[in-house]
Amino acid sequence: MRASWQPAADIRQLRQRARLLAAIRQFFACREVLEVETPLLCRATGTDPNLNFFSSQFHQVPHTQTLFLQTSPEFAMKRLLAAGSGSIYQICKAFRNGEAGRFHNPEFTLLEWYRLDFTLQQLMDEVAELLLGLLRAGLPHLAVLRISYQQLFKQHTGLDALAFNRQAYRQYAVSRDHPEADMICGEDHALWLDFLFSHCVQNSLPGDTLCLVHGYPAIQSSLARLLPEDTRVAERFEVFINGLELGNGFFELCDADEQESRFDREIAHRQQHGLPAVAKDQLFLAALKAGLPACSGVAIGLDRLLMIASGCDAITQVLAFPVGNA
Repeated sequence: MRASWQPAADIRQLRQRARLLAAIRQFFACREVLEVETPLLCRATGTDPNLNFFSSQFHQVPHTQTLFLQTSPEFAMKRLLAAGSGSIYQICKAFRNGEAGRFHNPEFTLLEWYRLDFTLQQLMDEVAELLLGLLRAGLPHLAVLRISYQQLFKQHTGLDALAFNRQAYRQYAVSRDHPEADMICGEDHALWLDFLFSHCVQNSLPGDTLCLVHGYPAIQSSLARLLPEDTRVAERFEVFINGLELGNGFFELCDADEQESRFDREIAHRQQHGLPAVAKDQLFLAALKAGLPACSGVAIGLDRLLMIASGCDAITQVLAFPVGNA
């Protein structure tokens, strides 16, 4: 048994992490994508009701200001994009309060990148190329599957993800031994989709397969552009391997007015449900108004990726000091 002062991860995992980071940097260097660094402690944070944040007090006598540890570097990176940085990537820590368990640690390592003039399909191609290269040694026969969210949801549940039918959703949940779903989700379509996908679809994804699930319902995509031909659908995808979510990508919304409206709706949702109050990131909105170039972006959880690469069962096995002995 390890002493409490010792790292939770085996030294071999720490070495594999170092190799993984080096390979990622080499991948982007070959493509002339600029590595950047943005602050983790900022004056504002995201409005997403599904994310809980850490806050801290900055004392600069005689003033005190609340600052937030970032749940993602997205807003600051988009400010760089609007300033003319070109395509960029970042490897950094991100922080989400209340998240700890087999696949979660409140402090985790994130790879996030943005590609100018990339369609979502081009970005999915690049994600697949990167991940297949990084996982080649441990999963040499990893397949790739691209499938729409609506098709996948229908295939596993028989339900339409884009047309909310509480009775049908409730009946299906009960048939899958989840009678609690109706009390939890109520009339919230987005919450129903999250519940049914995580409990009834995600674990049924094929094994040893890089699954790129695209075309998410618009109600689940605060920062993605909507499909012009069907505004019920957003240009968003998620990445899964062996049922484990690794990443989330968007064709980025560039319309400042639409983005502010979405922020307002999320803030109202927070107020209605008694969640901690947040303010809109005015610097981010100012960057959008100045002009965010057309781009696609994605964030990949590197701790989870390392779990898959090394065959580990829990995130604590790949972290030097997880929250339990940090």
